[in-house]
Amino acid sequence: MRVVLQRSKEASVTVENEIVGQIQGGFVLLVGITHNDKEADAEYVADKIVNLRVFEDTDGKMNHSLLDVKGEILSVSQFTLYGDCRKGRRPNFMEAARPEHAEKIYEHFNKVLREKGVTVETGTFGAMMDVKLTNDGPVTLIVESK
Repeated sequence: MRVVLQRSKEASVTVENEIVGQIQGGFVLLVGITHNDKEADAEYVADKIVNLRVFEDTDGKMNHSLLDVKGEILSVSQFTLYGDCRKGRRPNFMEAARPEHAEKIYEHFNKVLREKGVTVETGTFGAMMDVKLTNDGPVTLIVESK
């Protein structure tokens, strides 16, 4: 499992000209699932993300987690995170999980985040989406289960 995390001041995701998910301060997560990912991978990554200390304290140091600041998450499925660009000019997506497996793990991931007390908004799995965000910092990290 691979997640690109962006700390954001606000974000939204639109499908067919309709906003389907929107948050104020927190994280935008681009979530990629590969074939051998299991629910345990989703649980590990979810725990890591909500506890990452990447929000500033009063001294300007990154000492607070998403839970500490009561931030929100906009979670967006993103199979292209497993695109392999090493050969040729067209990415190879063979490492991306099949949709039926990926959706199951993605939904479990979002469920675990919610169980940790975080407000989670999502895009629409498998849809063409427009994601808009104001990147805060910018702070952008990659979190992986392997």
